[in-house]
Order: sequence, then C-alpha cells, then structure tokens
Amino acid sequence: MIRSLLYVPAHAERFIAKAHQRQADAIILDLEDAVPPEHKLAAREGLGASVPSVGQAGAQVFVRINAASIEDALAACRAGAVGLLVPKVERAADLERLGEALEPTERELGRSPMSLVAILEDPGAVLEARAIARAPRLLALATGGEDLALALGGQPTPDVLRLPKLLVHYAAKAQGLLSWGMLRSVADYTDHEGISAAAREAREHGFDGATCVHPGVVPLLNAGFAPSAEELAWAQRVVVAAEQESGAFALDGRMIDAPVIARARALLAVTKP
Repeated sequence: MIRSLLYVPAHAERFIAKAHQRQADAIILDLEDAVPPEHKLAAREGLGASVPSVGQAGAQVFVRINAASIEDALAACRAGAVGLLVPKVERAADLERLGEALEPTERELGRSPMSLVAILEDPGAVLEARAIARAPRLLALATGGEDLALALGGQPTPDVLRLPKLLVHYAAKAQGLLSWGMLRSVADYTDHEGISAAAREAREHGFDGATCVHPGVVPLLNAGFAPSAEELAWAQRVVVAAEQESGAFALDGRMIDAPVIARARALLAVTKP
C-alpha cells in the first residue's frame, strides 16, 4: 500500500535529513515547482546522496522531474529512485519517449525499469486520460489540481476539481493502475479536519493514496486510506461465512454475494504485511 507520498524539495538539506522519519509510505524528491531555478542543477546533482537518505527507513523513493527533462530522469535513474513523477503530461507519447531514453542507462546499471506516474494538469490531458493510461511503464495517474484550475481560469475548489479528478481516477482504474489524489487541493495543509474527511472520501471512491506537501499531513493520509478495525472485522466475518455458504447469503442484515465477498478478500489481502 502506498497511502501517503510526501513531497520534499530536493535542494533543501534540512528537509531531506528528516524525511525518513516522517512515516510516509513514499517520498517524492521534487526537482520541479518546489526548487528555485538557481538551485535546480545542484538539486539534480545531489540525488545520488538524497535518494538513499530519504529512503533509508524503507519508504519508496520517487523523483518529480521538470517537464520533459531527460537529464532529471537519468539522474534519478542513476541515484536508484524507484520511479518518476512526470508533470504536465499531455499524451502517451510523452511517456513513451521518456521510457525509451531511460532504457540504455537502466541496462548499463543492470537495474529494474523505472516506474512512471503521470500528472495530468490541463483540460486537454484530462480528456486524454484513458489514452495516456495505456502508456508503458505507468504505475499510477494523478491530477495536478492547482495547475488544472489555473488552466481552466477557475479556482481550485473541491467543486471545480471533483469531476476532472474523478475522470483521471476512472482512467487509471480502467487500466489497472494506482490512482493517487483527493477530491480537493493539497495546498491547504493546515486544514487537518478537511484533509482527513477528504482522504476517507477518496478511499470510498477507490483512490489508493495521496500526495502531501507537509509532514503533518502524513499520518492523516495513512489513517484515511487504511481500512478501520471495524472494516477488517467485517471482512473477516464475510470471508469465514463465505467458506460455509454457497451462493448469496445474509450477514449482519445485509445480502452478501460474489462482489461483496471479493471486496472483503481484497481488503484483507492489501492489509497483510
């Protein structure tokens, strides 16, 4: 399970030094928006040290590259990052070219192919989400809410972001990919009550996790995207009862049939260590 993905500016040594203590399932070393232009080169060159540093407690490490930057991608590959967050993706060909550029370095290093996460940030990309989801190497899709609202000439309110985020989510799930995000902006990291509610809502829709920009949000995402003790107990009762019944049956006043049993088994499977 990747419930929480914490953005860490790749040039900020004091944030990098503590990132492994934040209990995030994944760390995203950011070479894009969080890094001033004058620090981008140093941030890229520092990945060889920062990737193992932030991943030392077991978090998966991704790097958000600058749009279409092959140099960023190759540096992340050499540093050992598991994957790339690719911003401003507009078509599947953007990802195909990136994958082709990575192949020689991956073969040289003898490492496994890097996974890609496409971030869709404009209306055209949202409408192309199903085609983008078929690109090779994709692990997940996400929507860049702030940039999307800007492109729309609108505001990044939950009402504005709900439909496009769901469209991208549906495209991811239709292709069997992970889907990361909440039906709101992640910019207001001080609204803990709202974030907790949004994480629970996103999980109800089938989102797998979400990114955040502040370590204080990590435990909210870890809790919001994880099943509760009550859900796990229910799932266990369903699975036990299903082994003793054939066809549909009643449990706790509800009809239990094949899709419900499958959901219960899936819930127990993803929580196994």
